[in-house]
Amino acid sequence: MDLIRDLSLVQLISNASLPVQLVMGLLLSVSLMSWWYIFLKMFAVRAAKSQTREFEDAFWGNPNLVALYQQASSKLRHDQGALEYIFAAGFAEFVKLKKTQGVDSAALMEGTRRAMRARYQREMDHLESHLSFLATVGSVSPYVGLLGTVWGIMNAFRGLSSVGQATLAQVAPGIAEALVATAMGLFAAIPAVVAYNRYVHDVARLSSRFESFIEEFSNVLQRQP
Repeated sequence: MDLIRDLSLVQLISNASLPVQLVMGLLLSVSLMSWWYIFLKMFAVRAAKSQTREFEDAFWGNPNLVALYQQASSKLRHDQGALEYIFAAGFAEFVKLKKTQGVDSAALMEGTRRAMRARYQREMDHLESHLSFLATVGSVSPYVGLLGTVWGIMNAFRGLSSVGQATLAQVAPGIAEALVATAMGLFAAIPAVVAYNRYVHDVARLSSRFESFIEEFSNVLQRQP
């Protein structure tokens, strides 16, 4: 009964050596931060998908580009999607260059595409923010937990050096507290890896839709009188 009580999770963490406790504290902090970014990115990607779908429907259902641009410009920042920003940047540049004397059609379309590409890159940077943190947590956390495990096992065996005969009651707590660090490392890493792979896939699909829109919108502008 004493052994079971000593092997409870709270007892293992409280009785662990200071380096192991520091490793556990670091992993717990990183895990909480990763979960914060997981939920933050989940809402951001979901909103980006919805806003992209809504603007695509509005764009192909409304042949009046001027009215669509005015509607996009009048929206607040949180109401505008990435695709709407790309459209607004391209159309504004198109109108500005068209009013400039001596600009041929090739230079007009090239400038429009550059404006859309620049806005596209800014929007992709925003969508990809915090993904590198999730990737780092997923790849590094198991090794940090393993560091705590190795230290804990070393500490346990160092304590046995002064004991004449080792028993399970003497070995088990030190080994168990060391393995808790590995478990915490996996607990931090697995959700981060799963979320990272999912969001990378979603962002890649959005990126493909943005690039397709840039080409399609360029063709639409090229047919403008």
